[in-house]
Amino acid sequence: MAGLLNNLLILLVFQNSCLGFRSPLSVFKRYKDTTRSLSNECLGSNRPVISLGLSDFALDIRMPGVTPKQSDTYLCMSAPLLVDDEAYVVDFKPHASMDTVHHMLLFGCNEPSSTENYWDCDEGTCKDKSNILYAWARNAPPTRLPKGVGFRVGGETGSKYFVLQVHYGDISAFRDKHKDCSGVTLHLTHQKQPLIAGMYLMMSVNTVIPPGEKVVDADIACHYKRFPMHLFAYRVHTHRLGKVVSGYRVRNGQWTLIGRQSPQLPQAFYSVEHPVDVHFDDILAARCVFSGEGRTTETHIGGTANDEMCNFYIMYYMEAKHAVSYMTCTQNANPEMFRNIPQEANTPILVKSDMLKMTHGHHEESKDADKNSLQQQPKREEEEVLDQDFHIDEVVDWPGLDLKLGQVSGLALDPENNLVVFHRGDHVWDENSFDSKFVYQQRGVGPIEQNTILVLNPSNAQLLHSMGKNLFYLPHGLSIDKNGNYWVTDVALHQVFKLGADDKEPLLILGTALQPGSDKNHFCQPTDVAVDPITGSIYVSDGYCNSRIVQFSPNGLYIKQWGEETSLDRARPGQFHIPHSLALVPDFSQLCVADRENGRIQCFTLETGEFVREIKHKSFGRELFAVSYVPGGLLFAVNGMPYPGEAEPVQGFVMNFSTGEIIDTFSPVRKTFEMPHDVVASEDKTVFVGDVHARTVWKFTSTEKMEHRSVKKAGIEVQEAKETIIETRLKNSPESTEPLKEEEKQHLVRQTSTGVSFILITTLLIIPIIVLLAILVFIRWRKTTVYGGDAEHKLDSSSGRILGRLRGKGGGGLNLGNFFASHKGYSRKGFDRLSTEGSDQEKDEDDGTDLEEEYSAPPPPPAPSSS
Repeated sequence: MAGLLNNLLILLVFQNSCLGFRSPLSVFKRYKDTTRSLSNECLGSNRPVISLGLSDFALDIRMPGVTPKQSDTYLCMSAPLLVDDEAYVVDFKPHASMDTVHHMLLFGCNEPSSTENYWDCDEGTCKDKSNILYAWARNAPPTRLPKGVGFRVGGETGSKYFVLQVHYGDISAFRDKHKDCSGVTLHLTHQKQPLIAGMYLMMSVNTVIPPGEKVVDADIACHYKRFPMHLFAYRVHTHRLGKVVSGYRVRNGQWTLIGRQSPQLPQAFYSVEHPVDVHFDDILAARCVFSGEGRTTETHIGGTANDEMCNFYIMYYMEAKHAVSYMTCTQNANPEMFRNIPQEANTPILVKSDMLKMTHGHHEESKDADKNSLQQQPKREEEEVLDQDFHIDEVVDWPGLDLKLGQVSGLALDPENNLVVFHRGDHVWDENSFDSKFVYQQRGVGPIEQNTILVLNPSNAQLLHSMGKNLFYLPHGLSIDKNGNYWVTDVALHQVFKLGADDKEPLLILGTALQPGSDKNHFCQPTDVAVDPITGSIYVSDGYCNSRIVQFSPNGLYIKQWGEETSLDRARPGQFHIPHSLALVPDFSQLCVADRENGRIQCFTLETGEFVREIKHKSFGRELFAVSYVPGGLLFAVNGMPYPGEAEPVQGFVMNFSTGEIIDTFSPVRKTFEMPHDVVASEDKTVFVGDVHARTVWKFTSTEKMEHRSVKKAGIEVQEAKETIIETRLKNSPESTEPLKEEEKQHLVRQTSTGVSFILITTLLIIPIIVLLAILVFIRWRKTTVYGGDAEHKLDSSSGRILGRLRGKGGGGLNLGNFFASHKGYSRKGFDRLSTEGSDQEKDEDDGTDLEEEYSAPPPPPAPSSS
């Protein structure tokens, strides 16, 4: 795990300080006095500091002769910089082989986690920030920086120590019990470098590779918000399933390649072929392409050889006055953008078998070990998120807004899918509710006298059942287990309650009434509770004045806890600033937490509490209040009101659980959210949001857009269609517009009804013929009466004139449109062109012959657009 965390939190902090000069000989003397005894088998380690002239020296950092006992061992050792003045690293020379070492990382920091010769990296790398300086894997060659560029170390506030981390993946090479002295030699100089080097790491943290899946993409993208930087080298890193990794700068929609390489080749820092500079508001994007073929279980991002990684390292330099020595990107800020990624990013790079043998060493990872490891991984079914378009809209006729409620703090759905509301009645939480020690100050008022738990019909908000009077002071969180029991928290009582649906007294109480605390028997304003439907384990988010998740057995016995307060500099994994809401994800054996004041979602394994992933988007703003999971792979969340001067609106979010990307956002249309406090959703994407300030419950449903489907009813085939969206496909393929237009036109013509419509058309065609015949008979009769024998010739002439008026310009056929349009009050509906609203067909406004389709069978009236 330490290897994964160190790979996922890769930073390097160096500060400006005055340049000084110290003789390399004095440096060597100090190092010799403080060096620790090393194994005699470590050649070269007896001279760790080597003078390279008046201002330059080399520092040899090697493992002190170690023999790992098991595969996937991470070992660390430290080496002091031994210079008080500023120095610059300008060259890295690795000493390792793929035969023994999976990869190496070199960190800079001020206080290593241990003072031992070496230690298990599970203890950590550094007590302060552990920040990467160099990375090596797969027999990569040395890396030398451009002239005038260096990593700045030392000085008053710079890094004083280097920590080497070595990952020993497959230890079959250690069967002879030999000692390993892998490491790296640094070339340093005291000469001030005008350009300061830094490392930008792009990495995916939540990619899942399904077994047997031929192509799986892991995409990463971040907006750049700093001074210009110039990119000069890149390195890719995956494990065995990686096929190709590519990195780009995206500016005004144009993709510029930084680097592209097979991760199965030596994982060196390769030169950027054409200079690339990155300016403010550019986007840095990367894609790793994997294949799950040959695997029998899902593969996740992790620290072992049988896990995967997706890393794209960028070495850059900046002007010294603006220099930032590290930056990271772990999210995908614009998933839609990757539709336009160059095709080369999707094309694997072929690697010759002899090259693979060289880069993988002379042995392959143990197939048996791989098989056993894969078998030990828990099998999970990948939840399918439907590819249908849908949008979440408010139900405007929902009567729930008219309910007489107090502050709505919690929502849940019971096993019958009824909506359950937890509210505060006539009690409110304000600045007078607690003292500085979080002790409730309004106990004298007594508990809430109204029923605080209401069961509502989700369709019409009709009250079905109510309970919970005279039990609570300040309700907060609510969840319902698979047996229909209610689990609630009260922040005033500092307790968690289990209630039966028909019981007046609690079945279980956790915590001590009105006594805040942080031990096994006390909570401090607990916010939410979740119950594992499989094991029955109870998870409590605690809370406003504690920063932890506490796990209990089904009968309430303390098991464990995890979490800590957020650091002052930034929020790290497993740290909380008000864990406010819980969403249990049994399909993936995870527990997701709305880390409110950190504006993010953190997910952990249920069994161990180990951090799995973070979901954070700029549109969340600073606060994220609640999160809810729906089987099918969807996460729903609501954020808080924006701070003054910030633009992120308060709204709801729909996210893909697997990728973390935002699929949709939603908010009310009649009014606005004031403080949405909880959210719950059903499998049909019906969403309820409880608003603590508005004292109401909002309801939303999904509007789906699906392709046409045929259904049979009463023996008659009827075409049932919802709106078909073609416009988005046309935007991606403009050249296909005309064929689609013609295809859609033919499709609409084929939709002609064959029942009543056929009779109507026949009638419309027969009537004018009958009228025409009647006119001809009448004329013939009149002519015969008036003119006698001269009538036959004149009849032919008159008939020709009438038929001429009924023909088109070319005399090619009967133009019913013009004929009937000449009659007052006639509507051309059914003969005009179809309404083109919602389709890609364009009207030709300048076309005078707008009756070109009138000889086609009349199509049905256009279907109303979906709302």
